[in-house]
Amino acid sequence: MGYGPFSHELNVAKGIQIQHNTSINVPKHTNSMTLNKNNIAPYDEEQIAELGDVKLAFDSFGDKSHPPMLLIMGLGMQLINWDDLFCSQLASLGFWVIRFDNRDAGNSTKFTKRIGLLNLLWATASPRSSTPQYTLEDMAKDTVKLLDKLNIDKAHIVGASMGGMIAQIIAINHPEKLLSLTSIMSTTGNRKLPRPKAKMTKAMLKPIPKTREQYLKNATQLWKLLNGGVMPFDEDRVLLTVSKGYDRRFYPAGISRQLHTIICADDRTQALNKVIAPTLIIHGDIDPLVPIEAGYATAQAISHSKMDVIKGMGHNLPPQTWAHIISEIKALTEEAKTNLHR
Repeated sequence: MGYGPFSHELNVAKGIQIQHNTSINVPKHTNSMTLNKNNIAPYDEEQIAELGDVKLAFDSFGDKSHPPMLLIMGLGMQLINWDDLFCSQLASLGFWVIRFDNRDAGNSTKFTKRIGLLNLLWATASPRSSTPQYTLEDMAKDTVKLLDKLNIDKAHIVGASMGGMIAQIIAINHPEKLLSLTSIMSTTGNRKLPRPKAKMTKAMLKPIPKTREQYLKNATQLWKLLNGGVMPFDEDRVLLTVSKGYDRRFYPAGISRQLHTIICADDRTQALNKVIAPTLIIHGDIDPLVPIEAGYATAQAISHSKMDVIKGMGHNLPPQTWAHIISEIKALTEEAKTNLHR
């Protein structure tokens, strides 16, 4: 099976809608901290949801009477990595937007199993013989429990990177909870797909710095690598975000456990064939961490999905892309609304 831009004709033949976006014009500097408060959607402060043996921190934007949209972040990320302005813009289109910390991140429940470099290398070599403390399925169950706690019957689910994997599993195992699925810069879990660029693997496996100053420097440089070098990189904005994350809850042990979980996860390709929710796959064409082939593979697995390729985007969500991504998500929700009323 072929993936990637070279297999465009194959994808079209399989019925996948592919859209290549070559010109995205959003101002380079977009900082939610300087917004006029009159332009921001209503905001509900962070709370803790008690979900049995797991507690999840969450907050929300917009009117609770509007259709709910749940945002799931990726490896080691916190709810604040969904930028305030991004969330507010989604909410202004008529959604109740909820973001949360996955288990082992931010202010949610922390786990205890120690995972070191040798554990990760062993899991990469022999994933079936390595046992993570929890699975992506467990993280998907957390998410569904959060929806239930908030009395949400169905929601539009948007996941980025590891969050996309979790969102896919919700679509597979809990289809009754989905209005639509948006999987951003994610993958099917097929181990035959291209791996991260060598420089990305090396950068991500560096020892965690002992000082705040060095951590912020390293983290900013990592995000610069993830950006990919085509779209402008707003270093000041990224430094602000990683600083907020460090000060809110710096917890590198959780990153190792989440990464172990991803490495040990099963291939979802066949299960994704059964997804029925309206689906949007978004991927940058120069993603150095989860190469574009993974996006094509996801779109091929969900035959009715739409594949949106953003030219020049790496493994991040730069402000230059927000207007376009939000527009595409909005269009998907309209499709879901049409299907619901059929």
